[in-house]
Amino acid sequence: MTARILVADDNPTMLEAIVRFVESEGHNVLVARNGREALLLAMRELPDLVLLDVTMPDYDGFEVCRRIKDDERTALIPVTMLTILDDAEHRRRGIEAGADDFLTKPFEERLLRARIQTQLRTKRLTDQLER
Repeated sequence: MTARILVADDNPTMLEAIVRFVESEGHNVLVARNGREALLLAMRELPDLVLLDVTMPDYDGFEVCRRIKDDERTALIPVTMLTILDDAEHRRRGIEAGADDFLTKPFEERLLRARIQTQLRTKRLTDQLER
């Protein structure tokens, strides 16, 4: 099933790699290069999943996640935080912001695929319950 996935990362190389992978999985991609753009796209387009880098200009990933989760229209959209640092502090801050999952960059494609599938399955079930 095709989903709309928002990918937000300020690193052009990483952004391109994630976008290419997500598109190869058959999904439509919305692209944001900073936190402000990510938040605007999330609010306007209501994607099925957000893959969100932690460190971005304007708003960092924690702030974007917090704002997505605080808004009634977007609160149930799964957010997966992407981080280079696999440390407890990032995970704690992400959980406090409402993140649904974490991936450490660089990531292995099979793991990214599994995480995307899991988050999209959860989103479909949530949407069914909402209806």
